[in-house]
This record gives sequence, C-alpha cells and structure tokens, in this order.
Amino acid sequence: MSIIESKIVLVETSHPGNIGAAARAMKTMAWANLALVNPQDLHDPSARARATRAYDILDQAQIFTSLEDAIADCQHVIGVTARTRANAAKAFTPRVLLENLSEQDEAVRVAWVFGRERNGLTNEEIDLCHSVCTIPANPEFSSLNIASAVQIICYEAYCRGLQSENSENQQPIAIAPSQELEGFYQHCWQTLEKVEFLDTENPIPLQRKFRNIFDRTGLTSSEINILRGIFTAILKRF
Repeated sequence: MSIIESKIVLVETSHPGNIGAAARAMKTMAWANLALVNPQDLHDPSARARATRAYDILDQAQIFTSLEDAIADCQHVIGVTARTRANAAKAFTPRVLLENLSEQDEAVRVAWVFGRERNGLTNEEIDLCHSVCTIPANPEFSSLNIASAVQIICYEAYCRGLQSENSENQQPIAIAPSQELEGFYQHCWQTLEKVEFLDTENPIPLQRKFRNIFDRTGLTSSEINILRGIFTAILKRF
C-alpha cells in the first residue's frame, strides 16, 4: 500500500483543533491527503495552531458534504471504530489490515475513515466501509482522541512502508472503486427483492451480510460487470 495513494477522512469533526492535530500527525508520517466531511469551524485559529507547520495539509484538504463522495475514488475503505457493531464485518487491528493491503497492490487507493468525537461513525457509514479497524487499547478506557488515532494509523502505515521498500513490485490489480461497488450493491438489492429473497420490511441484516461477503473478495471492475450482467439477465425474466 502506498501512503501517497491513501488518505485520511474525518467525518463531521466538531473541534477544529482536532483537525489541525490530525494534519500534524499525518505530516510527521509523510501522509498528505486529508478529506473532511462537513467539518465545523475549519477556519478557526485553533486548527492552524495545533497543525504546527502542517499548514499545507490543512490548506489542501478536500471538503465534501457526504462520506460517499469523499471515498468515491478509493478501492478500499476502512472504518476506524472503538465500538463492536452487530452484523458488521469483523474488526482487525491496523497492523493486520496493513499486512493484508500490502499483499494486494501498491496502486490501491485506501481511505481510513474516522467518525465524530462523541459518537464515532454511524452504522450506515460503517456499511460503506470494506473493512473495520479497531485500535487495541485498555478495554476499560478505549476511546482515543481523533488525532491520536490518526497518528497510530499513519505510524503503522509508515513502518509498513519502510519494511517493504525493497520488496518486488507486483502487477497492478484493478480493484473496483467504492462508487462502482455501491452501484453493484444497489443492483444486487434490486435483484434480490425481485426474486423475493430479500425481506423488504427488514433488509439491512441480510444486506450487511452480503456486503461482508463481497468486501472480503476485493472485486475488480471486470468482476463487477460480470455479476451485474447476471443481475440484469435475472431481472429481464420478471
């Protein structure tokens, strides 16, 4: 996994100082891409004060109004959370996830998504993620400050990059971006409803299980086209 091709996504951060501190954490570990979803008071002086010369990251941060838009160009999306989620994908440590990512391809663009200071990511936002990450911590006091959590992820990725500097380059794998994957899922739900396999009154549990299955596979664009072709053929019979 290339740090250059990865980014940190902060969702609805309420304290501008946390955004500045996260930018500083990124810069110390050679990260540059920061995306912000509906940030509050980004231009508050505390953001620059806590950035401590990581002003370029703040100034170049991309602003989005939805998480879907922020991750649309990424092939692998990782939600960082301290809470156990029912029906969500199994949570892994940053180190394990980085090891798995390094086995895929250097060209894979990864988004690490962090939620709000008080209540983290919603279940619906976790649904948009292909993997779930939990940072090991004291079970009696496991809630990390956002900037601290960003620092840990960036550090683990930086160390992983140092270890693999001399590794052989692998052939690129055309992992489908998040936007294509979401289109595939919507097509899947439509087909499952048509064949009366999906409970339309309570579809979310089964939908999450399907997401867990396919998110593990790392579908390519061509594989998605094949599967959507099957869905189209099924729908034509109804």
